[in-house]
Amino acid sequence: MDASAGRTARLAEAVHHYLLWLLVGSYALAAVLPQPGLWLRSVDLGGLAPGGWLHVPLPAALLGFLLFSAGLGVQPRRLWQLARRPTLLAAGVAANLVLPVAFILGTATTMRLWHNPREVQEILVGLALIASMPVAGSSTAWAQNADGDLALSIGLVVCSTCLSPFTTPLVLHAVGWMADGEYAAALHALAAGEVSGFLAAFVLLPSLLGTGARLALGEGPFGRLRPALKLAGSAVLLALCYANAAVALPQTVAQPDWDFLAVMLVIVLAMCAAGFAAGAGLGWAFRADRARRAALMFGLGMTNNGTGLVVAAAALSRYPAVMVPIIFYNLVQHVVAAVADHFWLGAAGDGPPAGPPPTP
Repeated sequence: MDASAGRTARLAEAVHHYLLWLLVGSYALAAVLPQPGLWLRSVDLGGLAPGGWLHVPLPAALLGFLLFSAGLGVQPRRLWQLARRPTLLAAGVAANLVLPVAFILGTATTMRLWHNPREVQEILVGLALIASMPVAGSSTAWAQNADGDLALSIGLVVCSTCLSPFTTPLVLHAVGWMADGEYAAALHALAAGEVSGFLAAFVLLPSLLGTGARLALGEGPFGRLRPALKLAGSAVLLALCYANAAVALPQTVAQPDWDFLAVMLVIVLAMCAAGFAAGAGLGWAFRADRARRAALMFGLGMTNNGTGLVVAAAALSRYPAVMVPIIFYNLVQHVVAAVADHFWLGAAGDGPPAGPPPTP
């Protein structure tokens, strides 16, 4: 390894070590200085195409880069092993579909006691959009940083994305039956919408291209690129978190509705922690090693909320408050991921757990 590659590797490790605090800093910066983040979200790379017929938002392109980078990190032999023994992958995909709906059902029952019925419905609609999205593409960046099983991680993303034309309407209808009035009607109407094109273009396709490039390149070239890809992935992750936070954090800070924000934060934090705990529990049940536990935890705890925000802004503009749970979950899931990576996965051994793991 030459001196330049060594410096890149050390910088990548330093950024990974302090990623939690860098995330907190990016959220604080978005609250006080949102303009660069809003500009980043407004950039359309498709304008570079002749005739301007292509629409490629910069955040979507950055998300695609994360998935391409994760695809490069997949070891071909692990893909073969995953295809031969898909039980853990299938269990993870099923849990990612069923557990959030069960959580929302419990929340809907408990929140009947809340003093403001409108806020209850807004929270339910926001949670429905969170639960209906596939596994977050950024979960692969966390899995890569934590030396997780990238084949399993990207398998969770790809499988949940491929199934999203069926699972997204199913989840939206399921929560629509729990909601009331116009909010229930909005969810049932949204279930007929189409988001699979976005998911296919910016999640599924980059994953497949990255995996194909790894197969073509082989281990040698990728080994030399690994530190740079890890550093670039962390930088892109921070940029996406900052841009997403810039949408609503300034307004939330300027005009806070404290009781609504408090109960919503508790709910989304509980939902996210439950997802990470489910991933850890599933890994324990299957006696998975540390790398596969990491992939399951990030996969079950993180959802593609960037797409959820796009859907909410386009189809539910009459209910702007439903975006707040989605934005908060997007913030919370990265903080929980950083905490789980630093304080739980960082201290975990490489072998299968001897007993039930602690709740992350």
